[in-house]
Formats: sequence, structure tokens, C-alpha cells
Amino acid sequence: MKAIALTAASIAALAFTSAGHAEDKRASPHADVTATLAGKKIKVSYGRPYMKGRAIFGGLVPWGEVWRTGADEATTFTTETDLVIGGLKVPKGDYALFTIPTEKQWTLVLNKTAKQWGAFKYDAAQDLGRLPMTAASVTRPVEQFTIEMVPAGKQLTLKLSWDKTVASVAIAQP
Repeated sequence: MKAIALTAASIAALAFTSAGHAEDKRASPHADVTATLAGKKIKVSYGRPYMKGRAIFGGLVPWGEVWRTGADEATTFTTETDLVIGGLKVPKGDYALFTIPTEKQWTLVLNKTAKQWGAFKYDAAQDLGRLPMTAASVTRPVEQFTIEMVPAGKQLTLKLSWDKTVASVAIAQP
């Protein structure tokens, strides 16, 4: 009887340990980026894929299609205050952040369905709005996809960097 109980306990402990390491097995680590604007927190949570020698934009990430803007789950954007992002009024809350990259310009998409897997069930009817981003080339490729919120006076600049591209847009209070 003791042997059965010990075996069951060992199996349960092994299952718990395996579940705890699920994040370690992801090919793309996940990160949270936070910033404050007028004392209120803004957070972006996303998967950070690597280039790994792949053609990124126009290859792995097709031109002109909605992209989850990272890896795995859709990138989430959470704000504790109302914002204006590139002219779009964004009420405080949680959103999925998507982009539509093209060779000349990117479009930022904020979707009201914050929790979703990738862009597989993306529904444009749930968009809060879309706005243009400035896209620029960089001389040194960025190996791992990176999102930053850089202070710029009384506002922030949201920057998405990967491969040879940086896309950006201003975040301010109304």
C-alpha cells in the first residue's frame, strides 16, 4: 500500500514539475514591457521570437496581413489611463495589439479581444481602431523581436524592432 502511495506521489510531483517548466520549453521567450505616463502604468506582454537566419518581413511575416506582433499568444496592451496613440483615442483597458506590416508603412491595430491565440481567430469587427506607424530601416539587424516604450517629453514612443525594421508611433494622454 505504501509503495502505491509513494508511486502516486512521485507521479504527481513529476507532473507538477513538468508543468512548471512549460515556459522554459517555448522557442520564443515572453516578456513584459512597462512604462508610466502621468503616473499611470502601461504594459505590453509579448512573445520574443528570434530571426534564426530566416527571412522575416515578406517571409515568415507576410506583407499586408494581420500579424500577432510577436510569438504564440497575441501581444497584449494594457493601460490604466485613457490614451491617444497616433491620433486614436484609447480608453483604459486591455487590448490585443496587432500590426499589418507593408514594405513602406505599418498599421497598428488595437483589438478589443485582448486574450487570443495568435491572429488565427482575429476579428476586425472587434477592432478599437487602426492607425499608421512610421517604419524605418536600420543598418544592423535586430536578431530578437523587441518592443520598447521610450519616453519622449510628455509622451512615449512605442517602438517595434526586428530584422532590419523599426516601426514606431507616439503614445500620449488626451
